[in-house]
Amino acid sequence: MTRFSLMIHQVNLDQKIVIYLGKRYMDVFVSSDGEDSFDAKSDNVSGNGASGSGIDDVEHGKGDDAGSDDSRTVVEESDSSEDEVAPRNTVGDVPLEWYKDEEHIGYDLAGKKIKKKEKQDKLDSFLASVDDSKNWRRIYDEYNDEEVELTKDEVKLVKRLLKGKAPHADFDPHAPYVDWFSWDDSKHPLSSAPEPKRRFIPSKWESKKVVQYVRAIRKGLIKFDEKPKEEPSAYLLWGDDSTAIDRQGLAYIPAPKPKLPGHDESYNPSLEYIPTQEDLNSYQLMFEEDRPKFIPKRFTSLRNVPAYEKAVKENFERCMDLYLCARVRKKRINIDPESLKPKLPSRKDLRPYPTSCYLEYKGHKGPVVSISTDSTGQWIASGSSDGTVRIWEVETGRCIRIWELGESVRHVSWNPMPERPILAVCMGEDVYLLNSGLGNAEEQNSLEELLSVETPSADDSDHDKTNVNWVQDDKNGGIRLKHFKTVSSVEWHRKGDYFSTLMPSGQSKAVLIHLLSKKQTQRIPFKLHGLPVSTAFHPSRSAFFISTKKNIRVYDLLNQKLIKKLETGVREVSSIAIHPGGDNLIVGSRDGKLCWFDMDLSSQPYRVLNCHPKDINKVAFHRSYPLFASSSDDCTAYVFHGMVYSDLNQNPLIVPLEILRGHASENGRGVMDCKFHPRQPWLFTAGADSVIKLYCH
Repeated sequence: MTRFSLMIHQVNLDQKIVIYLGKRYMDVFVSSDGEDSFDAKSDNVSGNGASGSGIDDVEHGKGDDAGSDDSRTVVEESDSSEDEVAPRNTVGDVPLEWYKDEEHIGYDLAGKKIKKKEKQDKLDSFLASVDDSKNWRRIYDEYNDEEVELTKDEVKLVKRLLKGKAPHADFDPHAPYVDWFSWDDSKHPLSSAPEPKRRFIPSKWESKKVVQYVRAIRKGLIKFDEKPKEEPSAYLLWGDDSTAIDRQGLAYIPAPKPKLPGHDESYNPSLEYIPTQEDLNSYQLMFEEDRPKFIPKRFTSLRNVPAYEKAVKENFERCMDLYLCARVRKKRINIDPESLKPKLPSRKDLRPYPTSCYLEYKGHKGPVVSISTDSTGQWIASGSSDGTVRIWEVETGRCIRIWELGESVRHVSWNPMPERPILAVCMGEDVYLLNSGLGNAEEQNSLEELLSVETPSADDSDHDKTNVNWVQDDKNGGIRLKHFKTVSSVEWHRKGDYFSTLMPSGQSKAVLIHLLSKKQTQRIPFKLHGLPVSTAFHPSRSAFFISTKKNIRVYDLLNQKLIKKLETGVREVSSIAIHPGGDNLIVGSRDGKLCWFDMDLSSQPYRVLNCHPKDINKVAFHRSYPLFASSSDDCTAYVFHGMVYSDLNQNPLIVPLEILRGHASENGRGVMDCKFHPRQPWLFTAGADSVIKLYCH
C-alpha cells in the first residue's frame, strides 16, 4: 500500500476524520456541498493556557508549531507510480484479522516474518501525542504496522480532494481548445463527424426480404428452371471402350491399345527422319532385336505408297498376345493419406509457449556465444567473443555489470542455488568463478568466504593428478582455475557445490569434476571412448552424462559403473539436454537432426526430427513447462511441445509449435545458444549478430 493510497484510505469522504492538533483535537465532517465544517474543542490538558485558533492557524502557519515547520526544508514528493515505494508486507488481500493471535502480521519481500510492534499504553500514547506537535499529521498504517507522517503538501492535497477540486493547484480544468488543423488554403473540407450507427447494424429490411424469399422457395412459389442435359452430337460407333460391358462371369478388362504411328511412319516425312546410307549400313551391324522395325521412306503422293509387307505378321502377333497374355484387374487399396498422419492436438490447446520477440538486449560488439539464466529468473548472463561477460535485468533489458576479460568467452553458467549468485565463465584455458554482486549482505559475506583460496601447501598433490590450479583472482573478484588445455564448457550440479569442466583435447583428463567448498579437483574414474563434446549432471540422481560425437554414455558416480549407452546414429553430436524428470533427453547434431531418447524404452532414438537445414548449436528443456527448443545456424529457433507422462505404457507426445526468426547471419553463423526462463514460458536466444532476444507468449 503506497503512501498516497494510505492517505486516501485514511481520509474517507463519508467518515469522520479525527485530527489531533497539538493539545487540541477537532472533529471534522464533510458536508454535502464539498465544504468542511470544523468543531473545535478547547480542552486544555497541560494547563499552560495556550489556545489555538483552529485549523486555519495550522494552514497559514500562525500557531506555535507553524514556525518550526516552516523553518525546515520540505522535500516535495511525487505521486507518480515510479516513485512509489513497494509495500513491506507481501500478504496481499489476506485479512489482517487472521494474524490477530500471531506474533507477526505478514512477510517481507525476503520471506521473513514481520514482527508486531509492542502496543503502547493508551495513557502513555496520549501523553506522547500531547507533547508532539506533529501528531495530528501522523497516520497509523495497520497493513505494515508503522506510522506515516504527512507533509504539508499532502495535507493540502487531501483538503482539495475533500472540496471536490483537482489534486494539484496548477491544473486548469478549463484550458483553451487548440485547433490542430490548418483551415487556411484547404482544398477539401475535413469532417470529423462519427460514422453513423446504421452502417454497423444489419438492415432489418433486408432480413425481412430474405425471410420472404425463403418461405416462397419452401412453398414452391419460386421455382428454378432446371436445364435439360445436353446430349453430345458425336458418339462412338462401336461403343465406349472405357466402360465395362455387362458380362456374366469374370469382369471385362479392355485390351491395351496399340501404339499410334509417329512422324517417321508418314508417307512424306521430313528429311531429318529419313536415314542416310551410313545409317543403313550401321543397322546391318546391330543385333536383330536392336534394329529398328520400320525404316521411313518418302513418297510423292499417297497413292504411290505400296502395301505394308509386315502387316499380316504384326496383326497375327497382336492377336496372339491378346489371346495368350492373361489380363488381371489389380485391386488397389484407396487409403486417405491424411488418415495415416498421427492425431496431434491443436496448437491452441498447448498454450502457453513463446511466439513473438518482446525484448532485445544490445551491448555486445561480437557474437554472443553463450547465455545463462539464474534460478530466480530475474537476471541473465551472456558471454561474447569480444571478451566481455555481461549481466542483464530480464524485465527491463538493463545491463547492470560488465567484466572485461580480454579473451573470447566460450561458455557461461549460473550456479543453480539462489543463495549463491556465482557465475562460471570458460575462457581459453581458464575457468573463472565470479561473484555477481547480487543478493543481500549475508549472502555476500558467505560468498566472500566461499570464493577465497588459501595458499596451497607443498605436499598438495592435486596439481600432479589433474594439472589444475586454484588461484585467487583479485582483479575480477573470484577464483581462477588454470587448466592445461582449452576448456569448452562448464556444468553445475543441482546442489551448486560440484561443477564439471570439459576439455575436448585433454585425452584421459578431458572431463574434470571440481568441489567448490573444498577447492578440490578430481578426474572421472571412467575411460572416454572418443572425443567428448558435451557433459551434463542428472537432475535428481547421481548420474553423469558424457556425450561423444557418435554416442552418449550414462555413468553412476556413486557405484562408478556404466548405466546405459545411447546410439544416436547422427553424423556428429553438438549438444544434449536432460529432461527435468531425468528419463528423457534430446540431442542436437551437426546435420540438423534433433533426436529424442527415452532411456526406459530403448538405446535407440524414440523420434528423429529433421527440422533444421543447417547445424544445431544448442538444445534446451524447460524446467516446469512441457517445452523444449533447438537453435541453429539457419538463424531460427524451433519450439516443441514435449509431454512426458507418468504412465510408463504411454509414449511421450512431441508436437512442433513455433519457428522463431529475427536473428541475422554473421559469417555463416546464426543462433548460437538458447535458454528457457526458469519460471515463465519464455525463450532467450543469443545470435551471432551480437543481439540477445527474448521471445514471450
